Amino acid sequence: MSEARCSTALRFAINLGNPVLAFISPSGEPEGISVALARRIAQSLGAEAQFTTYPTAGAVVAAAQAGEWDIAFLARDPERAQTLRFTESYITIQGTMMVAAEADVRSVAQMDSEGLTINVGKGAAYDLWLTRNFSRAVLLRQASSQAAIDAFLNGEGDAVAGIRQPLEKAARQNAGYRVLEDNFTQIEQAVCVPLGDERYFAEIAGLINSLKESGEIAQLINSNLNDS
Repeated sequence: MSEARCSTALRFAINLGNPVLAFISPSGEPEGISVALARRIAQSLGAEAQFTTYPTAGAVVAAAQAGEWDIAFLARDPERAQTLRFTESYITIQGTMMVAAEADVRSVAQMDSEGLTINVGKGAAYDLWLTRNFSRAVLLRQASSQAAIDAFLNGEGDAVAGIRQPLEKAARQNAGYRVLEDNFTQIEQAVCVPLGDERYFAEIAGLINSLKESGEIAQLINSNLNDS
């Protein structure tokens, strides 16, 4: 038995800021791709999975400094890699923007322009990317990814940046909006542990690679994809 295996509980941080990966079910429990993968990891390590939910990715990162969790699911990012160690990605998600239907814009590249304001979820992977790569547009940082969408629907900003699926859902449910066809980044989601507490990392990293090679992780993603 690997030294990384344990007979106690593993504390998993679940980021609810990305509904593509995790959400609260009608029963009040966290569900989704991240939760299913957490259970698979716990099974591999011979441990019980315990879940703590956080409203945003930024809150998960902050909680790592307080030692609140053992394993989390976040987008790989150079800034986060200063305090977290990431496995290879297990799913890639598109970052794009929603604009008003009548807006004279067809590409995300047109959005980095003087005088334009873009709503973003503070601390989200796409906020970090846009902060590094956009220099002319103003980023309006909201409390969460959903708050950024809500603010735009309420008339704040010229666009909202985020994950493609939630933006497309908002556009379907609200007349007068559309999602741009291209992406400004591909967001690689991975498993991570806090730097300095890497006792489970080697086995988790090996498990993720094995699940990808066998096709099991693709099956897990397809069976747990939240398209509600």
